[in-house]
Amino acid sequence: MNRPANFYVLSLLLLILFACNNPGAKTPATPAAEPVKIDNQGVNIDYTDSRTGDTTLLFLHGWGINQTYWSNQVTAFTPRYRVVTLDLPGFGKSGQNRQSWTIEDYGKDVTAVLTKLDLRNVILIGHSMSGAIIVETALNNPTRVIGLIGVDNFKNIAYVETPADKGEADKFYNAARAHYKAVVTEYGNQALFAPSTDSLIRQRVIADISNSDSVIAMEALEKGDRYPLHEKVKDLKKTIYMINSDVTPTDTAAFRKDSIRYYLLNIGATGHYPMVEKPAEFNTLLQHAIDRIGQ
Repeated sequence: MNRPANFYVLSLLLLILFACNNPGAKTPATPAAEPVKIDNQGVNIDYTDSRTGDTTLLFLHGWGINQTYWSNQVTAFTPRYRVVTLDLPGFGKSGQNRQSWTIEDYGKDVTAVLTKLDLRNVILIGHSMSGAIIVETALNNPTRVIGLIGVDNFKNIAYVETPADKGEADKFYNAARAHYKAVVTEYGNQALFAPSTDSLIRQRVIADISNSDSVIAMEALEKGDRYPLHEKVKDLKKTIYMINSDVTPTDTAAFRKDSIRYYLLNIGATGHYPMVEKPAEFNTLLQHAIDRIGQ
């Protein structure tokens, strides 16, 4: 049957319109970009990256644990900032294939992340042992790092280890190397928690620490304890922001004595893990510190 030419044109337009409005018609999705592989001299660094945001919040976990301790902060801060977390080598899912576990080594690990992801306007947030790591990283990356926030650390920056102190510390390190799980479990229960710390948090922390590689954990702990933090902080010339528990005091007089700029935010009675013990209060204080850095 013969039909006018404009009939076919109209039919084609209707088919196109139907396809555009058909819920079942799908446009092929753009594949997500593959994560960038990051390593430092062959040691893999496992990380997460929200990828968008003008200011980067880079979270570093403390001794014996991993990046999942920041999950509440990732959820809260991703809408406004680029949020990056990582497992420090030797812990979590990152590599263990090296022999040296100094703060300087960890500073190079974090620098590898900053460089590979080309992170700018970075605020480093370091818990526990990572207070020293964020100082080392900031010293090595002055143009990328705009601020530092410590979490339950920098409490005794002027501490000087006496020969007697060193002897006692060495006894602890040696005992822990010989009987790792028993010693770190006892240490954790005595030193890392407040009476208010939830039992599930206690169990999580003790499990993570006691299941860490004992050789790496003890090397990292000893090298971290003996890092010259006081001198490094004086070299930094940046304000140290701290979100600290008051279960043990922060020696602010040491900051004033050496004219080291600091800003202390007290989260009250928590154990050593305020980001999981009081996440809502912690996030409020963290936002306050971030806002001050941005002023």
